Amino acid sequence: MSKKDLVDAIAKECDMTKEKANMAVDAMLGHIKKTMKKGEEVRLPDFGTFKVTKRAAREGRNPLTGATIKIAAAKVAKFTPAKGLKELLN
Repeated sequence: MSKKDLVDAIAKECDMTKEKANMAVDAMLGHIKKTMKKGEEVRLPDFGTFKVTKRAAREGRNPLTGATIKIAAAKVAKFTPAKGLKELLN
C-alpha cells in the first residue's frame, strides 16, 4: 500500500476530501518523526511502538573487494508490533 492508497482509503472511510485526508496523514507522520527525533517512543495501542535505538560502531566488509571498513555508530528507527497486530497477522 502506498501513501496515496492510504490517503484514498482514509478519505473514503471518514467521508472527507482527499486533500484533508492527505493533510491528516502528513500531520500524523510529522508528529511521529518529531517525537522520535527527541528520542521518545510513539505507542499506538493494538498497532505497535516506534522508537529510536542506538546501533554501535562496527567493522564490516566491502562485498566487492573484501576490504575491512569501519561503520559508524548510528541512531536507527525501530518498530515493534503490538500483541493485537501480531495476533491479527497470525
